[in-house]
Amino acid sequence: MGPQSARSYPGQRVVKAAGPKAQRAKQEIDYGRRGKGYVFGAFRPATGDAFTAPYTGRTTANWVDFLGAVEGWIEAGIERVYAVVDNLNLHSATDVLLFALAHPRWEFVFQPKYAAYLNLIEPWWKILRSLALKGRRFETWPEIEEAVQRATAYWNAHKHPFLWGRRRRHRIARRSGVAVVPNATIT
Repeated sequence: MGPQSARSYPGQRVVKAAGPKAQRAKQEIDYGRRGKGYVFGAFRPATGDAFTAPYTGRTTANWVDFLGAVEGWIEAGIERVYAVVDNLNLHSATDVLLFALAHPRWEFVFQPKYAAYLNLIEPWWKILRSLALKGRRFETWPEIEEAVQRATAYWNAHKHPFLWGRRRRHRIARRSGVAVVPNATIT
């Protein structure tokens, strides 16, 4: 049989080869999020407890409301609350300063710019996105809210102290002793 002809059959498309100036196709990732919203979160690395609250927007009023919800979430016996936040302007708005005056046990610690790795909630956000959003498509904002609440409840049911840094299982076991040369025997 000879070379294939350029005939077109029903349901078949003829695709032209890319020319010499072809570029990679660019498409924005679509997570299927419908509507707008924002999720605020609080995290206790020592115990692994997490608290999330979805809001329809990232506003100062919603941030102060979230801080009030976190105040209710934290036990009354805890004397000092350190809130590690980035330098977003709503984190230092006048209403937030008034909240800090009304709640003297709170101290806001602003991380340096471009240093998100210093905030221990950042790796937890990655886990939450994986638990709540990965591989799923949402049609409405309430569906996203429900997924985030279920993922947070799942995390809290299986929580553990959060370790910062590399996973320990990949490290080579250390030998005991001070200044012991590897692979040497002491007699």
